[in-house]
Parts: sequence; C-alpha cells; structure tokens
Amino acid sequence: MGSSVNKEELLLKQNFSNRLYQNVQPIWEKNHQHPFVVGLGTGTLDREKFIFYLKQDYVYLIDYAKLFAIGVEKANNLKIMTKFAAVLHETLHFEMELHRQYAAEFGITRADLEATEPTPINLAYTSYMRKVAANGSLAELVACLLPCAWDYWEIGKLLKSTYGEALATNPYKKWIETYSSETFGAGTQWLIDLIDELTIEKSEEELHTIEQHFQITSKYEYLFWEMNEKKQDWPI
Repeated sequence: MGSSVNKEELLLKQNFSNRLYQNVQPIWEKNHQHPFVVGLGTGTLDREKFIFYLKQDYVYLIDYAKLFAIGVEKANNLKIMTKFAAVLHETLHFEMELHRQYAAEFGITRADLEATEPTPINLAYTSYMRKVAANGSLAELVACLLPCAWDYWEIGKLLKSTYGEALATNPYKKWIETYSSETFGAGTQWLIDLIDELTIEKSEEELHTIEQHFQITSKYEYLFWEMNEKKQDWPI
C-alpha cells in the first residue's frame, strides 16, 4: 500500500506542470477574455494601445532575458546551462531584433524603444521576477519565466483558432502567428518539461512556494494587459 502511494506521489510530481495548468485556469481565463487580447484577435485593438504595448514589451524583454542569464548560473548540469545560454543568445540577437523590425512597421524607431521607461506595473513585474531569480532555486526562477511564455502560447493558439478565417486583414496577424507558431511552442514546451524535471524531488512545501510564484506572475500577466489597455503610466 505504501509503495502504491509513493508511486502516485511521484507521478504527480513528474507532472507538476499539470497541477500548475489546472490551478491557474481562473487567472488565465481572465487573461484570455481581456479586452486587449480580444482586440488583438478581432483586429479592432486601438493602434495607439498596441504601440504603447510594443514599447513596454521591449523593455520587459530586456529584464526577462536577464533571467535566462541567471538560469545559466543556477543550472545544475551542463545540458541545462547550455540551453539557457542558447535561449539568452536567441532572445538578445534574434527575438529582440524581430521585435524592433515589427515595431518599425508601426512607426516606432529603435531610439523610441531604447528611450522607453517601464511603467509601474512593468517595473513591479520584472522586479518581482528578478528578486525570485536572485534568491530562489532554479525551479522558482522557471516558475516566474513560465507564465509569460506559456500563456502567450495559449493566447496565440486561441486567437488563431477563433479568428483564423479573418486573419488575412488583421493588422495584428503577425503577432498572433508568432505566438501560435510551432517554434514558439517548442521553446515554451522546454520550460514546461524543465519545471517537471526540477520538481520531481521537491517537498510539498517547496512545490507550494513554486506554485505561488507561478500564480503571482500569471496575475502580473493580467495586470500587464490591463496596463496596456488603459495606457497606465506614472501619474507624476
């Protein structure tokens, strides 16, 4: 009997990402129903709101990339170190350049992007992640990285399946195709698999802490959409 219980516990830990996914649904459903996200899908999102988003997302990516650098340091084997280093290189040399090119299509120059100051929500979100990354375990770091990647993938797939027939005339078609793509999905799946790998031998207390980070950063994702929908910046 005891052996059977141990096997069940091990199976649950091997699929910790399933637990994260199930428990975060109330938050992610609000993300998916947010007016900004729906506006992306229908193509009716106000252009100025999207420009505001592109600028804030750019400065967010700078801090997000730094988390992968911390991941290299915290990795417990060469395979994980190498992957974090590769993702960091990909983010800095390719993803951010694609972001600059896409922003240019909306009249935003590189100088505009570089001059952007993070809003209070943006700063709070990245500061939270960097604090966890600096003080927590590698699993805690990945828990902070994961909601941004995973929920963007979920949103991309949802918008493509829901509004796919009208994408040809949607000004945000490229955004939807990027985040629903197999390439983006593969990178996200690596993080999902990694969180499962890193949590197999964790205690329930440790798992609870990791899930808290996942839930909090998922809530920050909602606040990020809200920030862009309302163009919330420093009031003073």
